[in-house]
Amino acid sequence: MLLRGVLLAVQALQLAGALDLPAGSCAFEENTCGFDSVLQFQPWFLNEEGHYIYVDTSFAKQGEKAVLLSSDLQAEEWSCLRLVYQITASSRFPSDTSRLNLYVRFEDESFDRLLWSAKEPSDSWLIASLDLQNSSKKFKILIEGVLGQGNTASIALFEIKMTTGYCIECDFEENHLCGFVNRWNPNVNWFVGGGNIRNSPSILPQDHTFKNELGHYMYVDSVYVKHFQEVAQLISPMTTAPMSGCLSFYYQLQQGNDNIFSLYTRDGAGLYEEIWKMDKPGNGVWNLAEVEFSAPYPMEVIFEVAFNGPKGGYVALDDISFSPVHCQNQTELPFSAMEASCNFEEDLCNFYQDKEGPGWTRVKVKPNMYRAGDHTSGIGYYLLANTKFTSQPGYIGRLYGPSLPGNLQYCLRFYYAIYGFLKMSDTLAVYIFEENHVVQEKIWSVLESPRGVWMQAEITFKKPMPTKVVFMSLCKSFWDCGLVALDDITVQLGSCSSPEGLPPPPGECTFEQDECAFTQERRNRSSWHRRRGETPTSYTGPKGDHTTGVGYYMYIEASHMVFGQKAHLLSWPLRGVTGKHCLTFFYHMYGAGTGLLSVYLKRAGDSEESLLWRRRGEQSISWLRALIEYSCESQHQVIFEAIRGVSIRSDIAIDDVKFQAGPCSEMEDMTQQSSGYSEDLNEIEF
Repeated sequence: MLLRGVLLAVQALQLAGALDLPAGSCAFEENTCGFDSVLQFQPWFLNEEGHYIYVDTSFAKQGEKAVLLSSDLQAEEWSCLRLVYQITASSRFPSDTSRLNLYVRFEDESFDRLLWSAKEPSDSWLIASLDLQNSSKKFKILIEGVLGQGNTASIALFEIKMTTGYCIECDFEENHLCGFVNRWNPNVNWFVGGGNIRNSPSILPQDHTFKNELGHYMYVDSVYVKHFQEVAQLISPMTTAPMSGCLSFYYQLQQGNDNIFSLYTRDGAGLYEEIWKMDKPGNGVWNLAEVEFSAPYPMEVIFEVAFNGPKGGYVALDDISFSPVHCQNQTELPFSAMEASCNFEEDLCNFYQDKEGPGWTRVKVKPNMYRAGDHTSGIGYYLLANTKFTSQPGYIGRLYGPSLPGNLQYCLRFYYAIYGFLKMSDTLAVYIFEENHVVQEKIWSVLESPRGVWMQAEITFKKPMPTKVVFMSLCKSFWDCGLVALDDITVQLGSCSSPEGLPPPPGECTFEQDECAFTQERRNRSSWHRRRGETPTSYTGPKGDHTTGVGYYMYIEASHMVFGQKAHLLSWPLRGVTGKHCLTFFYHMYGAGTGLLSVYLKRAGDSEESLLWRRRGEQSISWLRALIEYSCESQHQVIFEAIRGVSIRSDIAIDDVKFQAGPCSEMEDMTQQSSGYSEDLNEIEF
């Protein structure tokens, strides 16, 4: 039965290969359909008999790359990109496998965005399904194969297909089944039905798509059930872009009283949520089901059938579709996580305090050598609790966030700094309050922390009922009542932990894992160094990094250099594009003998660099934000140059470097309006 289904699938594939494929697609039968190997890397080879392209260790070494680039593409409507691939590993080196990466290259960005990555070897073809959100921008698809160790390591691509629609949709007419997979069960499984195949004792229906016996659908039959509550699951591809709307499908049941047909969602952490259950007896016709579906973060949809015995009949499924319009014309607006975020530059946003009186005060510190500024820019606003106006024994300050809908997973991130306090435990805590404020749960509290350093905290939580996040600061006694600072609260849908194996967002470097793609012409004691914590010399350098407070940054150690000595940190080569770009980073220049920090742009082929930005001498004890707007239509690099000052108290540090497409004007306007101070903005065209 299975063999016959496979043969039919191969025949269907050969027929599809003869048809014209949409832009961005290729079956690799006779050519690569406009996908070209990039010359500076290893080439992809087309198999002599067609069907796939490949790269292996017979002509390339471990670690070498083969890069395939599409022609210009456009997705003005939501599209689904499917990739059929196989990674083969050497039996001698099973842990050092090859990797296949897929990037999107937008026309106005100087870097590529990693959309998907895989390194799991397999004995058969695998399918990846990737949602592409609609955009008016032109883009290219870049596929990168990186070979692993061993003489049998290889990577092969069987098919690339880009179609209009959502990856979660399927009519089951194509052999890849849109990436849906059956979870194997010894007794009950989902099978492909239709196509004039009679492979079950049950009288199976015609399909819904074509309404004849030649069309295909999925079905599960109870004839082989041996135990009570045997379960069959059909699992969709994981969503890769936020989506919300109406999920619809057609189903048909026989003897529905002996089976339970349900629909679940499952997130990346494996948490299930039932969103629909069949509550009508089977009637032998195709029935339409419509379900409100929201996937603000990656989710799978699981069609599950549980049988109570071998007489449970069958369940058939066909024509799964999705619409961004809510079912039955519902008009409720989707929740925006931005509503629960705030950097306090203009006001308290949607946060509020107890009616008894303000426990948290919105303050701003002018850049100076003795007191740190805010976390956002170093010169803006933040919240301060337990000030001289509120500090008293037993004092509690509460800051309430806006209401968060229930049954969603949230990632809460914020920055805090502690000043004073002999005992730091519980000086700041985060609670979850239900809407009626009757039930509260502490989900985080300060245990021990470096004093006077902006520290990052992140919490993942999910509650069934609508809730509010409450920040609570406690002053236990008059003799031990310090200050608690709070800034840059962000709420995002999904887990705080990023998908395994994915690098930081493109164009960004926090130096947490390594130096990213930054390079140095030479490395010695007078180079840029990656460090965490305080620098060795007192009265200069940061106490911690800007990203988390306990992470890494890059700096020069002045005690290893002489006056006027330079250190250069070079970015990876950036592709030249039209339009403006914004470079943001944080810098730390504290110390009586601080020298010079400059940023240069160097075009490929030019011997001279062009100055973009410069700061001289001591600036602040805080991390300060720099914004640089520039344009360059040819390949280039950005260079950070630090020059040692007149004394050893001349450490200079940088952190959180970020390249973005578009002008810096929006960020500049926000800083000027909210803080009263203006960061110098250099705007240069080349």
